Amino acid sequence: MDVDGTLTDGGVCLLALPNDGGIAELKVFNSLDGVGLKLAKTMGISTGFITGRSSTAVLQRARELHVDFVHLGQATKTAAFEESMSKAGVSADQVAYMGDDLPDMAIASRVGLAIAVANAAAELKTICHYVTEARGGQGSAREAVELILKAQGRWEEAVPLARA
Repeated sequence: MDVDGTLTDGGVCLLALPNDGGIAELKVFNSLDGVGLKLAKTMGISTGFITGRSSTAVLQRARELHVDFVHLGQATKTAAFEESMSKAGVSADQVAYMGDDLPDMAIASRVGLAIAVANAAAELKTICHYVTEARGGQGSAREAVELILKAQGRWEEAVPLARA
């Protein structure tokens, strides 16, 4: 999945550090998405991030959620997608991909389940199989995981595993 606009609301917050300490980037992630991605991992579903920005915040979130494939700073997403499929040993029709904007169209047009967030670009929505009810950064990844597990008939099995 994409990150900015999908796992976040799409805002990019840059913070100037004092004494010319450079710039820090702030990202806000939704806890519902975190639970969903952890549950996907628990249920044996590999997850991955492909994003155009290089961000230590995204890398940290990926570590927390045990994301299998993390590709930061991708000018185009296709090579990272190909590498992830190769490492996972799957074909494109076995992949679900979620995004929010035009750069996501190249991958969305190839996968077995293309998902757009509710506030995605109209052009992406047109080619996707499913559009979430949740906007990017507001539980859309959780919604996608739930959709997949329910389609597989595994949601009832998954729910007890998510309880604290």
